[in-house]
Amino acid sequence: MGFNIVQAFVSVLLFFVLFFGISFIVNMLFRKTWVMAIVYPVIIIFIIDNIGIMEYFTAPSTSVQTAWGHLIRLTIVDGVILSSGLIGVLVSGIVIRTLRARGYQMF
Repeated sequence: MGFNIVQAFVSVLLFFVLFFGISFIVNMLFRKTWVMAIVYPVIIIFIIDNIGIMEYFTAPSTSVQTAWGHLIRLTIVDGVILSSGLIGVLVSGIVIRTLRARGYQMF
């Protein structure tokens, strides 16, 4: 069973809006513009792999190999959806920078 075009469009829009909002709030709270751009790849790794966080510490080489294998086997639709989240994070950083440059003080 594959994705249809409506599901793909809604998923892309949802990931963009979700990560834009989360990133905007995190950027306001920490007053660091690009924190979520650094954290986003870690979040994506936890989304795509079926590995517990502790396994990265107890069996790091096996865990990284497994996560890399899952990352390589992503379909194009999944890659587009995850990329839209990254774009949302980057747009949020640009919006925060623009607002701060224009004098808006957030927290």
